[in-house]
Amino acid sequence: MYVRDYTVPGRLQDSILYSIEAGGKRLRPILLLATAEAFGAPVGKGLTAAAALEMVHTYSLIHDDLPAMDDDDIRRGLPTNHKKFDEATAILAGDALLTMSTQLIAEDPSLEQEEKIFLIQELTKAAGPRGMVEGQMQDMLSEGKEISLESLEAIHKNKTGELLKYAIRAGAMLGKASEQSMQQMSEMAEALGLIFQIQDDILDVTGDAEVIGKPVGSDVVNDKSTYPGLLGLDGAKEQKNHYVKTAESALTEAGVEGTVLSQLIQYLSTRDH
Repeated sequence: MYVRDYTVPGRLQDSILYSIEAGGKRLRPILLLATAEAFGAPVGKGLTAAAALEMVHTYSLIHDDLPAMDDDDIRRGLPTNHKKFDEATAILAGDALLTMSTQLIAEDPSLEQEEKIFLIQELTKAAGPRGMVEGQMQDMLSEGKEISLESLEAIHKNKTGELLKYAIRAGAMLGKASEQSMQQMSEMAEALGLIFQIQDDILDVTGDAEVIGKPVGSDVVNDKSTYPGLLGLDGAKEQKNHYVKTAESALTEAGVEGTVLSQLIQYLSTRDH
């Protein structure tokens, strides 16, 4: 396992493994591998990029759960990392996962130099101050405020959407997709990110805490801006269906309709956790 290979036994390794092995949908690596497969790449070609992406995602969850951020006690049905260990250990576990991710890609002997550069550059951009980190910043700044639909979508295109977009662009690149197909897949990814977030917001209102693995209603408690809060529950569902059509259309234009990616669009729009 990559984590055991890149860390030493002890409290830090235990903390990292606790969050990595906590379960979850593994959506981002699945999207990367499914996209690579859709464009004809061998499955093994994307394994390290997929693992690196899950490391970045897990780091973001550990840090998001901290008291200074979303202050959550439960993640995936288990105590959050800082509750299981402590805040300092949780911060360091996140730091380790973030730095390991690029090292993993850089040291993959199966990747060409140009592929490594693309994967690392795109991953750090997606996770960085114009991507996921900025999205989290704007999400916190918007708490307790009334914001527009446009502003809400901008937050989630960064906070949630950029890593999903990376997964799809990375998979397409490994499958040697054309520039035109890359553009169409980017559009599909942006729509998919919004589908994911809208369904997340809907589940925070209508979901089952035992199925979701975390308390429902936390968005209201934290005074966060959400799609149901802005559009109403029916309006949020209508907006989600609009993006489902956008994502499916982009797949068709890219010539990869009818693949696992089509099934993933449907799954993400109807999931219960």
